[in-house]
Amino acid sequence: MIKTAITEMFGIRYPVICGAMMWLCTPRLCAAISNAGGMGNLTAGNYESEEDFRNAIREVRKLTDKPFMVGITILPSVRITSEHHMVYAKVCAEEQVAGIEVSGTPLDKALGMQTMEMLKKAGVKLFHKLGSVRHAVHAEKAGYDGVYAAGFEEGGHPLGDDVTTMVLTPRIAESVKIPVVTVGGVSDGRSLAAALTLGAQGVMMASRFISTEECDVHENIKQELIRRQENETTLICKSIGLQGRALKNKIVAEVLAAEERGDGLDVLIPLIAGQRVKGAWEKGNVDDAPLMVGQSIGHIHDILSCKALLERMHDEAIVHLRKASALIE
Repeated sequence: MIKTAITEMFGIRYPVICGAMMWLCTPRLCAAISNAGGMGNLTAGNYESEEDFRNAIREVRKLTDKPFMVGITILPSVRITSEHHMVYAKVCAEEQVAGIEVSGTPLDKALGMQTMEMLKKAGVKLFHKLGSVRHAVHAEKAGYDGVYAAGFEEGGHPLGDDVTTMVLTPRIAESVKIPVVTVGGVSDGRSLAAALTLGAQGVMMASRFISTEECDVHENIKQELIRRQENETTLICKSIGLQGRALKNKIVAEVLAAEERGDGLDVLIPLIAGQRVKGAWEKGNVDDAPLMVGQSIGHIHDILSCKALLERMHDEAIVHLRKASALIE
């Protein structure tokens, strides 16, 4: 077995964590990943009321007795406010979830150090997803338990510094003492092995978990990710300071054209709205919304259960680590 600071911290079998995915990281997928030996994710932004969010956490616990992450994204949003973020943090502390993945603005800056202290007192491990050494150094000083080093290959919202995973992981690993988790371009055992040799203690992946049996997304989407290649994503929303990586499709072409014209939020928001994305995931209309996936889709070739996927990743990683070791005379 592969033993790292992440497997030890959470008592999990594999050093593989699911990243937050709006609308997709539901109790079913979250529990399936945790039951399979990884670390599932329940994305807080799926829930608009305290009651619904708390019930979702409890639903996960009915499905698994294993630890899981909660994803809290602190970025500009029409639907999710700072009040929502505070509710999410409060409920996570009260329910004593295993860990939180914070994306966007650091938790200490968005909600204050008192919120950090409340969560740490409750035993919640805090990880900040970031894309630069300077932000990692800040996270360590603020008291985070670890960081996600997110290369700009990732789906979602990579930092505008545009640094690749290959460069970012070792740079952050040599700059902080807290555990580093690699994000971006991760989908299989080879990428897990590579991350470990770069200095990471684990990996976080999201796009690969979409094409699993337990992900509640339309079959058209799962098959589309198998068909698409690593060059078929692009960066959007740079003009509004919300850079995101999405699958190339009809609506993404419209977004890029609108940005080229200099259109503002009144034109862009209807094209990128969360409810539009939710509808595309559910109905399988690939061209109807920006689908935030990473370049790792080039490595998605099949649909597996979460258990089979994680077992294969682990076994492949060991094979590749041994091959690399055999090169040494």
